[in-house]
Amino acid sequence: MKVLILLRGLPGAGKSTLAGILSENRYPVYSVDDYFTDPETGTYTFKHNENHLAYQQCETNTQNAMEDGHSKIFVHNTFTLQWEMEPYFKLAAKHQYAIHVVTVENYHGGENIHGIPREQLEKMAAKYPLRLL
Repeated sequence: MKVLILLRGLPGAGKSTLAGILSENRYPVYSVDDYFTDPETGTYTFKHNENHLAYQQCETNTQNAMEDGHSKIFVHNTFTLQWEMEPYFKLAAKHQYAIHVVTVENYHGGENIHGIPREQLEKMAAKYPLRLL
């Protein structure tokens, strides 16, 4: 069985940490943040005008991992809006992956590493869709 697992949640919820734990360093893990993170220093530098490139890179990496036949793939992004998950639903269907969406909540007091102010986090939380059925 091939599985795509989308981890969604607000910044600081622990998506990156959970993805690392669940992947057991055996399965691919991708995020939009990868684009903005220097692989040598780990420094994160967000560039709003390149955000579309970050989304594309994350989708392309996921597609490549599917084409390589990985049995599990993890993608951790905020996914605050439904349309942000749609490309992954389509990829999963195309490559015959079961898909699971896991909402990660901050019960551990984690801080977002991107310096997003609390009022912005509250705005993000207000538009967060929950699928009840």
